[in-house]
Amino acid sequence: MSFLDKNLVEFTDVLASKASVPGGGGASALVGAVGTALGSMVGALTVGKKKYADVEAEIIELMKKAEEIRAALLRQIDEDAVVFEPLSKAYGLPKDTEEQKAEKERIMEACLRDACSVPMEIMVKCCEAIELQKEFAAKGSSLAISDAGVGVAFCRAALQGASLNVFINTKAMTDKAYADELNKKAYAMLEKYVPMADEIYNGVFDRLKA
Repeated sequence: MSFLDKNLVEFTDVLASKASVPGGGGASALVGAVGTALGSMVGALTVGKKKYADVEAEIIELMKKAEEIRAALLRQIDEDAVVFEPLSKAYGLPKDTEEQKAEKERIMEACLRDACSVPMEIMVKCCEAIELQKEFAAKGSSLAISDAGVGVAFCRAALQGASLNVFINTKAMTDKAYADELNKKAYAMLEKYVPMADEIYNGVFDRLKA
């Protein structure tokens, strides 16, 4: 059963349990999807308004991109569970003999690589979502500006959350060169997009504060 088929209570009940999935990766994907949806909401409240007629075509294109990102992030909730579950089982493999230790290490390394793949993709989508939120905040309806601020805050949290799911797995890898390569990609996204998200959020905050 897909986690997308569960209602919010069921999903958070499983998340709160000792079940190995969903975990931080799936939760990050969900939060990113919610944040992206809030950007779409800003767009929906902008399109059709005479005041914003000059940016309507651009807003419609932004909304199309946002829907693609949201759909991808929702798919990644299940995808993250698929790649993480084998890793959770691999931790329990026996290591009583040298052969067992070698086999466990081989399986673990493959599982760790797979377990990093989806969180990395989640990070990429969150970066794309933050780029869109910048446009929604700047050009969308001023009546919905708070939603752009909430949206970018969620996308920032999802980006950082997904990164931790990368780092916990790269830390356990024996192939340090491969781990360093993934870490550098993750660090680069964080270094660029966390400050960008903060700038967007602070811009909204400054427009709204008394």
